[in-house]
Order: sequence, then structure tokens, then C-alpha cells
Amino acid sequence: MEDSEILRLYHQRNQQAIRETEQKYGALCKHMAQNLTGDALDAEECVSDTMLRLWNSIPPTSPASLGGYCVTVCKRIALDRRRKRYAEKRGSGEVRLCMDELAECVASPERPDEILEQKALGEAIARFLNTLPAEARVMFVLRYWSCLSVREIAQECSCGTSRVKMSLLRTRNKLKEYLEQEGYL
Repeated sequence: MEDSEILRLYHQRNQQAIRETEQKYGALCKHMAQNLTGDALDAEECVSDTMLRLWNSIPPTSPASLGGYCVTVCKRIALDRRRKRYAEKRGSGEVRLCMDELAECVASPERPDEILEQKALGEAIARFLNTLPAEARVMFVLRYWSCLSVREIAQECSCGTSRVKMSLLRTRNKLKEYLEQEGYL
């Protein structure tokens, strides 16, 4: 089923939308969530929570890309679950302690100039990604946004792992060069 048809089901409040979304994007979300959480059960819960969040947010939200929206929501849920795993009561406070120690060295993200700089960097990276061929862009996003392994990307893109590795290496090198030209490095 096409994304536009699934979105129409969401807007009609038809529960078939959840089943169709999970059928189309569930496996991708589960792979990503499992890579982030390191646990298959947590990954399944992340996918379930994602479907609930989509149901509660569409409408009023009407995403341009249902797949992108779904993966983004799932990634945020998986990262939250991962943070909870390393929370103070479960990790004896070591992770929090380490982060507090580093906070003295790292500039605060609360400064408006840094927030604007981070936003500009994000926009520069988006512009760079738009210059790439579709296959290289997909591989880059699957690796660094969806956190898939090289093997999983090779399966998704129907190619060999060496091709994925080479594409990622070249794309990283091009990104570095681009960011140097733009004055970020």
C-alpha cells in the first residue's frame, strides 16, 4: 500500500493504518531499534510504541514522508529507552557522573549562538546529501541515521558489503571536504 493511502487511513481514524504501517516499515524500525537498544524485546516494544505515537499524532500531523516520520519517531523512542537503561538507579550513576565531568569541558548547548550554529551545520549536511546519487545517500542515511550495520545496508540495497563500505568511506571523505569548504571544519 502506498504511503498516501496509509495516511488517508490515519486521517479517517481507520485502525488498518497501523497494520499497514507496521507491515511496510516495522522490520526497518525493529532493526534500527535493536541496533540502538541492543535488545530484541526492547526493539519490539519500540515498534509498538512507535505505532501508538503515530496513531496519536496523525492527524493533526501530516508528514511528507511516512517512512521518514516513522523511522524518526522510532529512533527517538529507542534512544529514550537506551538512556533509561543507563539511568542513575540502574547504572550506579556512573554514566551521569561521566557526563557531568565532561560538561565542564564541553560548551553548554543552551547558548543561542551554538544552537544556531548546530542548525546551520544540519542544513549544510542536508544540502550535501542532496548532491549525492540516490544510492550513496540511502546508504549514508541507513548507516548514520538508522544505525544499520553494513551487512543490513547491503541487504536493503541488494549489493555487497564491500560496495557499501566503499560508498560510506567515499561519502564521509566528500562530507569532510564539503564541510571544510563551508567553513565548519
